[in-house]
Amino acid sequence: MVQSSRAFVENAAGALGDAGLQRALGRAKPQFAKKRQAAVDRLPEFETLRDEAKAIKDHAIAHLDFYLETYAAAVEASGGHVHWCSTAEDARQAVLKICLAAGAKTVTKGKSMVTEEIELNPFLEAHGVTPVETDLGEYILQLRHEPPSHIIGPAFHLNREDWESTFRACHTDLPADRVFSERRDILTEARGKLRETFLAADVGITGANFLIAETGSSVIVTNEGNGDLTQTLPRVHVVVTSIEKVVPTVEDTLALLRVLARSATGQDMSVYTTFSTGPRRAGDPDGPSEYHVVLLDNGRSGMVGTEFQDMLRCIRCSACMNHCPVYGAVGGHAYGSTYPGPMGAVLTPMLVGIEEAGHLPNASTFCGKCESVCPVKIPLPNLMRHWREREFERHLTPAAMRGGLGVWAFLAKRPVLYRAATRVAARGLSWFGRRRGNFGWLPFAGGWTRGRDFPAPEGDTFFAQYAARRKEQG
Repeated sequence: MVQSSRAFVENAAGALGDAGLQRALGRAKPQFAKKRQAAVDRLPEFETLRDEAKAIKDHAIAHLDFYLETYAAAVEASGGHVHWCSTAEDARQAVLKICLAAGAKTVTKGKSMVTEEIELNPFLEAHGVTPVETDLGEYILQLRHEPPSHIIGPAFHLNREDWESTFRACHTDLPADRVFSERRDILTEARGKLRETFLAADVGITGANFLIAETGSSVIVTNEGNGDLTQTLPRVHVVVTSIEKVVPTVEDTLALLRVLARSATGQDMSVYTTFSTGPRRAGDPDGPSEYHVVLLDNGRSGMVGTEFQDMLRCIRCSACMNHCPVYGAVGGHAYGSTYPGPMGAVLTPMLVGIEEAGHLPNASTFCGKCESVCPVKIPLPNLMRHWREREFERHLTPAAMRGGLGVWAFLAKRPVLYRAATRVAARGLSWFGRRRGNFGWLPFAGGWTRGRDFPAPEGDTFFAQYAARRKEQG
């Protein structure tokens, strides 16, 4: 997608005024949180599993070089090929080379956020290879020429009428008077269209939820089965994924799977959980004749050993954005990046720079809900604070904000002066706001009062009230 994180404020304002988007968010977002909680309630040991999942990922990241080399050796031992890619351009070129060698004209794709990250689709199209998304949500977004707005529910921002109108506009070979009376009708039409592509494709591209070092296997989880068709029907299967997906053993993968689906969709397990190990062997009834893994770094190795290393634990479940009040208000496109929500607010500045994505770590209420639901316990609010610190250090924040923080810092370092100043401010605001109880406008607070009233203080400061109560209690 076109990187537009710099325009987050404008994007968010547009999202808040988009009635269709607000209807879609209001309908879909609460369901994710409700289903996750129900799944957690059914599993008393869920918190123990979170600790185990965190420990597995921490161990793998601490020994990332060892497990990546072990994984690559296992892939090659099974007859596959590993392509090490430092940058997005390296990964695009590696995939294109594989497609051209296979003589591919059509490529089927399973859902993959990494291919979104490297902008693979437009690159392949520019070189004469037609990629076709086979995940239902990704398929309609491809028809609409839109990027995903959510990492597991890519068409999260659409309503049913959007689907119907898009299918009528794009599937012009079907009867114009056909009726979409149920969701099943949309699914049936998409299935009919995609079956032709599954059978015609020369190359299938998938992502990977996990890479298993001991076996050289890639693992995908889906609810539609499109991933299985994508990697078994074409002659060539290409896995495009990133280096932090590697885990040591099959047992570790199973432990992570127990928290993944519950955190993502509220399922105990996804409908399909598929392990792929190398190309088809003698006696196998199906499968590709070639198996390639395109391993992307794209800045991730630079996170190891830094304050952002914890972000490499992310298993892309989307629980953080499903519970985020900011994401719930503006949706994913407002973030202007491949990865939205709290996890995107941490990862995107690493990928494109804090100069481009400085708004994202600031787009948080710091309520802490994202950290509390993360299945691998990533301290997302703390990581966003680190980005805010870097933004301030590089003088990227507005001058007015820097000046205000400077005044606050001056007062905060002088407790007596701080308490006197806040007491005067609280009493003054209480007096001016005594009639209405709130302010529709305040100097230096336009960002707040443009969208909501500012409540007038009701009395003294917390410090003053606390001291008075202590005195009363003796």
